[in-house]
Amino acid sequence: MFMLTTFSDLVQIPPYEFYKKNRDEIEDKINEKYANKVVPKVGFCICMYDLLKASDGLIGHGTGNANVKVEFRMIVFRPFKNEIINAEVKICTPEGIQVSTRFFDDIYVPKTMLFDECVYVDAEKVWVWKTPENEYFFDPGTVVRVRVERETWNSQSDTSTTALAENADARARAQAPYSIEASIAEAGLGGEEWW
Repeated sequence: MFMLTTFSDLVQIPPYEFYKKNRDEIEDKINEKYANKVVPKVGFCICMYDLLKASDGLIGHGTGNANVKVEFRMIVFRPFKNEIINAEVKICTPEGIQVSTRFFDDIYVPKTMLFDECVYVDAEKVWVWKTPENEYFFDPGTVVRVRVERETWNSQSDTSTTALAENADARARAQAPYSIEASIAEAGLGGEEWW
């Protein structure tokens, strides 16, 4: 689910921040640029793990900024296919369920990937798994186990289609730069307390 990924970049430190320790300022600049953001085909960056290399700062002409070439590692969230993760039900719609890990909200369980006996109760805006013995509700806030089925990477420039205008769930997925499609359709998945 979490991995360390190595990046190389150029960090610019403006003159009014020269009084700070170089390492602290470099870490702040890296976290400002990468933390809580999606890097395409890499994953959702959480924070900087460590600084591997940093060059001497070269002063830029005209700006006075110190340009420092850095190599560093970031903690990145990118679950692998078939991994089971714990998440919290965020919202239920007729199209499926959106779940969240509290730091990453773009995990979707389409209705086709729920248990066969699941039905959507429109009055309560909730999915219910009806078994012969009991009914299990996917209420918002319920902690569930989901299996990662596939990930989707979206370019932020190609999100305006007519089909998306009609379907709010698909529109939300298309606007997210990185989203995960998961399933709750086998034993052991679903509410943690059900099993």
